[in-house]
Amino acid sequence: MEESEFQDLSDDADYAASQQQGSASMMRCDSGKRSSPSEQEGGEIVYLKDNVAIHPTQFASERISGRLKLTKHDSVLFLSWIPYKGQISNAKVTDKDRNLYTIRAVPFTEVRSIKRHTPALGWQYIIVVLSSGLAFAPLYFYSGGVREFLAVVKHHVFLARSAEDANVFLVNDFRNPLQRTLSSLKLPRSLPVASGQSSFPSVGESSSNENLGRTSSDVSDKNSVASQYGVRKQKSHDLSIQLLEKFSLVTKFARDTTTQLFSENNGFSSADKRWNNHSTYNYPEKLSSVGYPEVPESLHSHPEKEPAQAEEIPTDVEVPADPLEFNKMSLVWGKPRQSPLGRREWAAFLDSEGRVMDSKALRDRVFYGGIEDALRREVWPFLLGYYAYDSTYAEREYLRSVRRMEYATVKQQWQSISPEQAKRFTKFRERKGLIDKDVVRTDRSLEFFDGDDNPNVNLLHDILLTYSFYNFDLGYCQGMSDYLSPILFVMEDESETFWCFVALMERLGPNFNRDQNGMHTQLFALSKLVELLDSPLHNYFSQNDCLNYFFCFRWILIQFKREFEYGKTMRLWEVLWTHYLSEHLHLYVCVAILKRYRRKIIGEQMDFDTLLKFINELSGHIDLDSVLRDAEALCICAGENGAASIPPGTPPSLPVDDGMLYPQQDEVL
Repeated sequence: MEESEFQDLSDDADYAASQQQGSASMMRCDSGKRSSPSEQEGGEIVYLKDNVAIHPTQFASERISGRLKLTKHDSVLFLSWIPYKGQISNAKVTDKDRNLYTIRAVPFTEVRSIKRHTPALGWQYIIVVLSSGLAFAPLYFYSGGVREFLAVVKHHVFLARSAEDANVFLVNDFRNPLQRTLSSLKLPRSLPVASGQSSFPSVGESSSNENLGRTSSDVSDKNSVASQYGVRKQKSHDLSIQLLEKFSLVTKFARDTTTQLFSENNGFSSADKRWNNHSTYNYPEKLSSVGYPEVPESLHSHPEKEPAQAEEIPTDVEVPADPLEFNKMSLVWGKPRQSPLGRREWAAFLDSEGRVMDSKALRDRVFYGGIEDALRREVWPFLLGYYAYDSTYAEREYLRSVRRMEYATVKQQWQSISPEQAKRFTKFRERKGLIDKDVVRTDRSLEFFDGDDNPNVNLLHDILLTYSFYNFDLGYCQGMSDYLSPILFVMEDESETFWCFVALMERLGPNFNRDQNGMHTQLFALSKLVELLDSPLHNYFSQNDCLNYFFCFRWILIQFKREFEYGKTMRLWEVLWTHYLSEHLHLYVCVAILKRYRRKIIGEQMDFDTLLKFINELSGHIDLDSVLRDAEALCICAGENGAASIPPGTPPSLPVDDGMLYPQQDEVL
């Protein structure tokens, strides 16, 4: 559709009338605003722009004009857009419409990106995308000013141009002292859409990690899994009803415009789209073409219903059958889990010089049973690729000594930076500031990281800052501390922890690319696996605008770290690191969880917002053993078709050394 059709450019009289109406209403309201206590406490206004409009429909006569404002309060930048008050000239635009689209005091810590559009015909506009993946309606600048708006934002927050799209600016507010760990992964709190009162934490409130983290009961023994790995139930912050209404009722025009943020493949990169268009196979019409293993009935299990499953499904909604149900029984066919790998059994895998004689058998054993706590320090470096399976005791000792010196050299690089030099080293200050904030909120409920001046927290800080110098292109991103914490807990050695972390980031570093290409590739692969393994569920997601699979973003980004208690997370990770059956088993785990709750999702007709909230609240309620058995069965069933669903190079594949693994662009405007 042409731009003129969207905006009805010939309707100049209405635009002039709206300008007069907006100016008059602002004059009437200015005196009242000056005396408003809430405005006085709202902080410093750093940007103000009139005649910024929202188009609920394609007709310019039905636009809603208002004032766009950027406010800085306690070093936090807030965005607001308030429609003009006054007589409504068009009956189709009601006061409810104006209130519905009002944006009140949204902090940039909750903003993922800003996309700028400069059409050949019509006015420039921007789309603000929140960390949850939702987006506000497009904001049209009738009198220009988009460049100035971005310049002001850049002055107060870290703004980086996307490597994929020069008109997309990625937001990361390093200067905000209230920034929360993994803010891009959590549901927004009750945003102050209508009340005008911010519900975001103020100085002194608990950090988000306190809300989302886990706690353990009193512990005295580090190796006591039962006492150490307790779970604090995640505190769920319900989405504001008004926010849900805002996004669920955005008109087709606004939705269609917002989808320009993503490609035809629901937000996946152009590379993914090209790969998909040249796929060498077609998905089967029915899953009957997939060979199912013959599984005796005794291997099926019926785990107790989890809290989210036990609720009643509406009887008037017909839920399509799961195409992978076997004899009308739940899909739990994988081999039973075994006891963890112990020291005596581990010793049997080694020859007299310390080589692993059968790495495949070892990975098979770890896949089905995990590793005993005290043994992880010896086995994890093999699974992560830090030690070669065919290395000897002597070779590993030599490697440790060499790497210890290399680590000290890299660490010295940032330790030698003087305060005067730091003043002129913006990257260093930004990364150090973000690490300083994150490490004090990472797994502090564990005794290992608990307490003031905890030396292990200091080690987290030093290792992360050293890594930001070791891999300067990637640097530090939120979520990395979540990966490092269990490795440090297990290894208990600074240098060894660092190099194991380096090995893990070689696989998962693309998860933290600022253009999110690594994440979009995995979400794209996940959508194809769901389509292959549960076409009715995939069709349901398609009909409800859920095909971007953003509700699985947190699962993939930090490998389910927030979904399980600490001990189970470590067990899941070592299973994934075996690359047994597939190096992308984590995607089959995602499919397994979705299939486990498919009846509830479809039966309750969840839309994107409800599904996002539901997935978030599954934390702590997922049975790990059952999900691993499901994932194994799904991987076997998918076979070659499943492998072909995943584009080459999808993380955690080992990266291609082409010098462009972590593209970063900091020249924004």
